[in-house]
Amino acid sequence: MTIRNSSLSGALFGAALLASTALPAQAQDQKPLKIGVITDLNSVYSDIGGKGNVEATKMAIEDFGGQMFGKPIEIVSADATKADVAVTFARKWWESEGVDAIIDMPTSATALAVMEISKQMEKLLIVTDAASSDITGKSCSPYTVHWTYDTYSNAQTVGKAIVKQGGDSWFFVTVDYAFGHAIEKDVSGVVTGAGGKVVGQVRHPLNSPDFSSYLLQAQQSKAKIIGMANGGGDTINLIKQAGEFGIVAGGQKLAGIVMFISDIHSLGLKTAQGLTITEGYYWDKDDLSREFGKKFFARMNRMPTMNQASTYSATMHYLKAVKAAGTRDTKPVLAKMRETPVKDYFTQNGKLREDGRMVHSMLLLEVKKPEESKYPWDYYKVIAELPGDDVFRPMKDGGCPLVAGK
Repeated sequence: MTIRNSSLSGALFGAALLASTALPAQAQDQKPLKIGVITDLNSVYSDIGGKGNVEATKMAIEDFGGQMFGKPIEIVSADATKADVAVTFARKWWESEGVDAIIDMPTSATALAVMEISKQMEKLLIVTDAASSDITGKSCSPYTVHWTYDTYSNAQTVGKAIVKQGGDSWFFVTVDYAFGHAIEKDVSGVVTGAGGKVVGQVRHPLNSPDFSSYLLQAQQSKAKIIGMANGGGDTINLIKQAGEFGIVAGGQKLAGIVMFISDIHSLGLKTAQGLTITEGYYWDKDDLSREFGKKFFARMNRMPTMNQASTYSATMHYLKAVKAAGTRDTKPVLAKMRETPVKDYFTQNGKLREDGRMVHSMLLLEVKKPEESKYPWDYYKVIAELPGDDVFRPMKDGGCPLVAGK
């Protein structure tokens, strides 16, 4: 007999109420599960994540069934690329608005700042956009997981591939905050470790409209490779302006360390052809990735980036863990997330480590020539699928205090 189908007398209802104190916590929990998305809706990284990440979160909630603990799952979102703004939203959501977990983080600065609030409040933060390898390194947190990629993994794929092709002298054009600094550091390690050299670098502010002075310095360096230690709109603008400067025609090559299919779409194959890049997901890789790509396209009229596919993956894995744990409490949910393999549209070989890094294979890709593309969004040749253990930093080498000596 269930209460909702019974007509109880006052005494019987009182007995039932007393008995309910022995039920698991989730049976008494009347709050809806709530997920917050902090993303970039209007600026330099909006195509990479943005509305697509919000939509991917909704898609995962819908595919999961839309409910948890008998209540509809809720979602809130906010536009924040600055650390202080992101911290304000996170604190308000966790303190007074009943948000259980926050996902996305459009920049490394926002991620690193919100990680501190997450630790203080013992709330779950899932990073799917930000890339600094420090997130699971020296700044790691017991309440943060890093899902998509990081600057170390991209250095080990794109950086290493370019050095092997003879690109042994580099000049970096670096966005001047944690993300750009991490790219420059991690790729420099790959270059020098292979016997190459870094001849210089120049730094620019986020969302720069004019790269002319930076490109002039890169030209004058005579480096074989100009490493673009930035992302999103900055990378797109840099590549376009490099064409106007005749960089590639003059014999130097551009290295897109962190690039996405949305960048290739904006640039066009004529401009982007031949670039070597890495992604954790490509919509046309196999039947599973195509299934998600087509579902996403039907809602957004564009194919998903790896960050958008990853946001779906992280949301779905989180929801399954909450259900399996039988509680919304952070620690048991994280334990379930770690003990359960990640198998979905984004990856079939994922695993979540103690340092917060979700390890999965990465794709080494080459952008097709215009004449090689047979249909819309047919942009990549898959050169190799590299095992996650080969491209993500070993846990013992990251400096994460949670796993010291492991």
